[in-house]
Amino acid sequence: MKLFRQLLMLLTCIAVILVAAMQRDGKVLGHEVNNEEEATVDTIAKEAEPADVLKVMDDGTTVVNTTSLCADVQGYAGTVPMEISVKDGVVLDVKPLPNKETPDFFEEARVIVAHWKGKTVDEALKTEVDAVSGATFSSEAIKKNVKAGLAYVAEHPVDTSSGNGLNAKTIAGLIVVLMAALIPLFFKNKTMRIIQMILNVAVLGFWCGTFLNYTVFLRIAANGFNLWMDIVIILMLIVAFIYPLFKKKSYYCANVCPFGSLQDLAGKLNKNKISLPRNVLKYLTWFRQLLWIVLMALMVAGLWFDWIDYEFFTAFIFQSASIVVICLAAASIITSIFIPRPYCRFLCPTGTLFKVAENNL
Repeated sequence: MKLFRQLLMLLTCIAVILVAAMQRDGKVLGHEVNNEEEATVDTIAKEAEPADVLKVMDDGTTVVNTTSLCADVQGYAGTVPMEISVKDGVVLDVKPLPNKETPDFFEEARVIVAHWKGKTVDEALKTEVDAVSGATFSSEAIKKNVKAGLAYVAEHPVDTSSGNGLNAKTIAGLIVVLMAALIPLFFKNKTMRIIQMILNVAVLGFWCGTFLNYTVFLRIAANGFNLWMDIVIILMLIVAFIYPLFKKKSYYCANVCPFGSLQDLAGKLNKNKISLPRNVLKYLTWFRQLLWIVLMALMVAGLWFDWIDYEFFTAFIFQSASIVVICLAAASIITSIFIPRPYCRFLCPTGTLFKVAENNL
């Protein structure tokens, strides 16, 4: 009966995320859903005909729109179509079309378009451009869109699928998550736990910028998985949602989450923690639960999705994170020195989702 309740709550949480994705992006797991809202970029991508890909301007400039060419290439929150202008075999301009990417992150990623401007189409196709640290998904999607558009101009089609994303960063993230997912099950040691927390923070947090949050949930709910690009996220989701079915509650939060690990590490700086009165703890817990209910209701109603950009996890991607988020996250870490895991215990909407799915509020 207890397992049945857990499964029921897990399915309820999944349903909430799917409805929110439908409200925000108009699709679920890559499939368009009928609604009366104005067509999004993703809707246009599905409906575009080949004639929409290329048009020739009066001055002879060829303009390529990659919306339909790269309808299956995903950034962080959805497709990232580009418009490429070519004249006399030279790339004049590369500019992004409307998309669902987080504005601050996308601004970091779009700087790479300068690498193609002024080159011939052949030179641009051969140009290798590194992804922008902190905005990997967006910059990789931009690269694939530009490559597909240039290849279309050159009449040499290329495979625009997302491809194998097992680069060094992904492999490192995968190793760290596997360590966190398996080692504590069989081997408990304080020193090993400290090493794991440092790896979670350094590799998953600051280097990879990979963690579970509502931006990830909605992207996957709307667009589905890409096995190679999402392999670390997939493993995290298994730990977060499947482990609790086998009596490993809060396993992701305790052993994998980079922000939780950073709070734990900060807490080790001071052994004499402040003991909050029981009534205060009760009210703070109620506040976290009420906050979660309000935020979920807003998403299901299709209102104010911008709050997901203010989850503290994004502070790890400090190159493009909001200064407000960085300051709040820093305040939370400082508070962790005196009060164990304050963000996890009293605010975190992602952690609350896990608790609801576990039937463990």
